[in-house]
Amino acid sequence: MKNLALIPARSGSKGLKDKNIRLLNGKPLLAYSIEAAKESGLFDEIMVSTDSQRYAEIAKQWGANVPFLRTGETSGDTASSWDVVKEVIKKYRELGSEFDTVALLQPTSPLRTSTDIIEGYRVMKEKSANLVVAVCETDHSPLWANILPEDHSMVNFIKPGIVKMPRQSIPVYYRINGALYIIKTDHLLNSADIYSDKSYAVIMKKENSIDIDDIIDFKVAECLIKHKRQ
Repeated sequence: MKNLALIPARSGSKGLKDKNIRLLNGKPLLAYSIEAAKESGLFDEIMVSTDSQRYAEIAKQWGANVPFLRTGETSGDTASSWDVVKEVIKKYRELGSEFDTVALLQPTSPLRTSTDIIEGYRVMKEKSANLVVAVCETDHSPLWANILPEDHSMVNFIKPGIVKMPRQSIPVYYRINGALYIIKTDHLLNSADIYSDKSYAVIMKKENSIDIDDIIDFKVAECLIKHKRQ
């Protein structure tokens, strides 16, 4: 089975300028995903999909391949990650390369480890999955959340059954953390709904699941990385 690691890193970040190459504890943000992919030992190709020649050169310095840049269709902020993956698969096929799986590794998840990637592929193999998606436990149960009316009344904000339930008895909720998606290429290209058939979760630790969107997330990631090194 041939596996492709795809790290999407467009240059037009609005929340935090050039965040994908911003130095995080001395390394460009995208370098963490490249290193995790390399350390996993699972991939026949590790590539960065970008619209920027500058980003491409940085990616190559850290050991990724950039055989082509994105087209205009996938360089804007309206294109989805799956649009990018499909374009990459198509372009590699034009170059004569086929892959059985693609692992989508968002560079904004720098604390995702090679072990997390290996565990994702273990789940895929064990369950003969078409899609594996990383999740982590939510910080707070959504059962304790609700919308507010205009007067901000708390009447019926929490269902009575939940109010009386011991905290330990509240079911655990999970969220997609964006750090890891592994998908069979045929499933992606031929399915209208990729979650509909043999899709499974791989559970990641919350401390590995931070997703950098703004400067606060960036500073939290810096603190966590420094703590891990101690």
